[in-house]
Amino acid sequence: MSTAVVNSADNGGSKSKKRQWIYAKKPQGELYKKRQWVGYSLLLFLFAAPFIKINGEPFLMFNIIDRKFSILGNLFYPQDLYIFVFGMLIVMVCVVLFTVVFGRVWCGWTCPQTIFLELIFRRIEYWIEGDWQQQKKLDAGPNTDQKQLKKFFKHAIFLIISFFISNIFLSYIIGADALIKIITDPLDQHIGGLISIIIFTLVFYGVFAYVREIVCIAICPYGRLQGVLLDDQSITVAYDHRRGEPRGKQQKDAKTPQGDCVDCKLCVHVCPTGIDIRKGLQLECVSCTACIDACDAVMDKIGKPKKLIGFYPMGEIEGTLKKKNNTRTIAYSIVLVALMSVFCLLLFNRSQVDGRLLRAKGSTYQLRDDKTISNLYSLELINKSGKEIPFKLVCDDPRLKIQVVNPIQKLSKDGHATLSFFLIIANKDVETYKSNVKLAIYSGDKKVETLKTTFIAPPGMN
Repeated sequence: MSTAVVNSADNGGSKSKKRQWIYAKKPQGELYKKRQWVGYSLLLFLFAAPFIKINGEPFLMFNIIDRKFSILGNLFYPQDLYIFVFGMLIVMVCVVLFTVVFGRVWCGWTCPQTIFLELIFRRIEYWIEGDWQQQKKLDAGPNTDQKQLKKFFKHAIFLIISFFISNIFLSYIIGADALIKIITDPLDQHIGGLISIIIFTLVFYGVFAYVREIVCIAICPYGRLQGVLLDDQSITVAYDHRRGEPRGKQQKDAKTPQGDCVDCKLCVHVCPTGIDIRKGLQLECVSCTACIDACDAVMDKIGKPKKLIGFYPMGEIEGTLKKKNNTRTIAYSIVLVALMSVFCLLLFNRSQVDGRLLRAKGSTYQLRDDKTISNLYSLELINKSGKEIPFKLVCDDPRLKIQVVNPIQKLSKDGHATLSFFLIIANKDVETYKSNVKLAIYSGDKKVETLKTTFIAPPGMN
């Protein structure tokens, strides 16, 4: 790996602009075990969700190509965009709320970038090349056959996993059934799809093999929001300098006061972004808690209390926290509850059939020989119920009759239908040139949708 250089903690704080490759020490400890439980559970969900079906529909699918989405087995179409707007608002408020209260805990515990990198790719790296010091020694050493074999083996596995991840992400877009069909069909039938998968495979490989922490430090905009969202009451991973300083090796007969920090630098060595948490809050910190586990292990060995590095309100460490004020947290929580209530209301009151009713282009009223007047309409229907359903049209105005040009009695599952029909009224019943009309769509005895249009007819035609 020609780009690899030493961790910033080991080069005397060089200010060189050249990227310094981070060799993160393999983490271990209680918080790391909990992070593994969270991370692997989320990975299991990520890999399984596209293949789980509810009422025959994917548990999660975001088919941008066909403009069809499935959430919890419920199908959504572009007509349901307003529901997604509320869904995105809820996600944004959740992110803001958790950042205000718990800092950047999303990044360290649930972000896919961190989970893939720390729980899959780095663990493979530890398995093949050893811990951080062995990796440094390998990269700095001569270009032997053994070194080349390890590098080839590692990057081959990285590419295979990246290819697998690309297919999983593709299944979220086109659905698991379509993905399986692509895999089982002859290769020449899906050249475009194959090229897309290869491109995304290379992107994932590049991110996890080389870009790595730069995503968190420079590319992802979420880290930049910390400066705006955090206040002195936000809980973050922090070093208690009041207890830790002055740092240095512990001496029994020390004549000057000593802090609990022994300056072992393990908190730096385990950091996946290469920062020194003892320098205070930094945007590069992703709250992964690896430094907490490393420091707690040292405190155990020297017989000192744990949590020299731990979760602390920012103001407590800096001595600026005078009185606890939860106003902002409460305000965000109220907004979040309100948005979730509206979201649930929209979700559970969503119609099973969506329709668009238009007057036929370029047409006006028609005078018939049987002393009636008709208007021609076009009706487009989308079945969002996830099953085949019968339907019929009913007009709320008893003076108007419906004459369907191409009768259709059923909507197929996830199907579309286009109907042409006339609304007909007797000449003697016409009162105004333009009148508002409501058409109801019934499935059995249940009204599933109501559509509005206008009916045009010249009055005084008795």
